[in-house]
Amino acid sequence: MTTALNASARTKHDFPLKEIPALRVRDGLGGIRTFRRDQLGFLRSGLEQYGDIYRFRLLNMRVVMLNHPDYIRHVLVDKAEQYDKNAAVFRIARPVLRDGLIATPDMELWRRQRRMMAPYFTPRTVSKFARNMTDETTSMLERWEARGEAGAPLDVTDEFGQLALRIVSRSLFSAEVGDAAQAFERAFQLANTVLGKFFSFPFPPLSFPTPSHVRLRRAIDRMDGFVSRFIQNRLTDEVEVGQEPDLLSLFLHAVDEGDGKGMDLEQLHHEVLNICVGAYETTTNTLAWAFYLLARHPEVESRLHAEVDEVLGAHTVPDFEDLPRLTYTRMIVDEVLRIYSPAYQLMRHTREEDVIDGYRVPAGTQVLVNSYLLHRHPDFWEDPERFEPERFSAERIAQRPKHAYVPFGSGPRVCLGKHFALTEICLALATIARKYRLVTPEGAPEVLPDALITLHPKNGVHLRLERR
Repeated sequence: MTTALNASARTKHDFPLKEIPALRVRDGLGGIRTFRRDQLGFLRSGLEQYGDIYRFRLLNMRVVMLNHPDYIRHVLVDKAEQYDKNAAVFRIARPVLRDGLIATPDMELWRRQRRMMAPYFTPRTVSKFARNMTDETTSMLERWEARGEAGAPLDVTDEFGQLALRIVSRSLFSAEVGDAAQAFERAFQLANTVLGKFFSFPFPPLSFPTPSHVRLRRAIDRMDGFVSRFIQNRLTDEVEVGQEPDLLSLFLHAVDEGDGKGMDLEQLHHEVLNICVGAYETTTNTLAWAFYLLARHPEVESRLHAEVDEVLGAHTVPDFEDLPRLTYTRMIVDEVLRIYSPAYQLMRHTREEDVIDGYRVPAGTQVLVNSYLLHRHPDFWEDPERFEPERFSAERIAQRPKHAYVPFGSGPRVCLGKHFALTEICLALATIARKYRLVTPEGAPEVLPDALITLHPKNGVHLRLERR
């Protein structure tokens, strides 16, 4: 396979090209109704019938599904410049994300913004925000206790959503968000639902004022208002260069080395909103799924508690320096992200014809990678539905292809906030586990994933709080 992928770099092919197998309507697999009813089931059926590469049509779009690490490396790393984000899933999300780093198809704009923002998301810089993460997690636990909720069921998805927004707002704006966190959370959930349904059946256009599209517009306006308020407050503050207390101030002073200019206010707004959305979604769902899985696997939970107690000793709250020793905690987080990656699918658009493993991929094709299915590939994950953090020991990681696991993407457009998210999730998980257990209420139903634009627990995760 590697030889064939390398051969695709040639300008003239000296081997016969293969046609990508297509899902057929008569097989019950190729129709839009099937995709709309059960997107994950539709994509899984294609893999079972045709293997790791196949194609289908979604209305007028030609889509190629890829599900092998070599193919994914080819698109995201080796030929990254040939595959842009002018793809359906990003076009659909663009009313919310606009020209921020997550979704912009403009490669030059992306390079400029990435150059300016990347220095503020290194592990060293993220370490400065670790205290925000543990402080806000501790405050959440104090609120739970003050409300007398030890022993009562908690909607942990909602609780972790508010926690994520408090952490990102404090890190971005040095500000308390209060009730605004819930308003942003509700607006995002509405937007995610509307856009997810639109992706499964992209008609009529979002510009057409259906009731759901009108609600989407209002939700976007509420998210914009959330961001605008904090930006305007920062613009009126007097913050000296070199004494920047938060990410927003750093962005305001950032200058591109290429043209010597900074971001205009519109672009700054887009980037801040992208960070809020990305930080909210990753942390909320990963923590909710983590405690749901821990509640159902007490042997893993016991090992987590033992590690946290040993590493922290007499301390009640972890800090950034504890993270290298919280190895099992990190394995849990990695395994949760394998099973339930919030950004569970990504797409790219082929700018010109390409060849992947001998298969011709025409220009203009929408290339789809679904990590929910990739992370369950039987060739790389034994008993993939089993929750097993030990998969992420150093020895077992070394035995797998790197691109069998891509919760944050890969290549030049790997998620900018990866280090921030992993630090935040590990610290929050350890802080909560130090004091409490979250257990499944008696008779609680199984929680299923809801696959929209992002993957989240359908109807939320509800657990009971118990002091250790």
